[in-house]
Amino acid sequence: MTSLATDPAFATLLADSYQRLVGTALVPAHIAVADTARWLYADAPFVLLAHNTEDDPRFIYANRTAQRCFEYEWDEFIALHSRLSAEQPNRDERARLLDDVRSQGYSANYRGQRIAKSGRRFWIESAIVWNLIDRDGAYHGQAATFSEWSDI
Repeated sequence: MTSLATDPAFATLLADSYQRLVGTALVPAHIAVADTARWLYADAPFVLLAHNTEDDPRFIYANRTAQRCFEYEWDEFIALHSRLSAEQPNRDERARLLDDVRSQGYSANYRGQRIAKSGRRFWIESAIVWNLIDRDGAYHGQAATFSEWSDI
């Protein structure tokens, strides 16, 4: 399977589903469509994550900002079940959020505690979580983005 890191079709899924559900652009207007995948992965100043549709979803995408924030390299991140980004006591809250997103399409202004690979705990602030739904209505998982986080 080709890496989704800079896959143009996956970048389109991220950006289009965000625009349709959230109502704003994920990618600034000055970024050329041909550069969207590279910009989201390498240059976006915000964390961008996505997980798949498995019963115990696994991350399928984590841009470089996410990799720095959570302290995982690409290959480690995409092997990680997304529930492991939160510690056990915080997983029920995270699961409720994802269920709400699944039924409502997206959720904005989420705040939650997360854990990095090193064990560093941090708050994510003003996160937006949305369903990855293509133009044909097929569900591909969920994505999240946030620009603010602080160590606990």
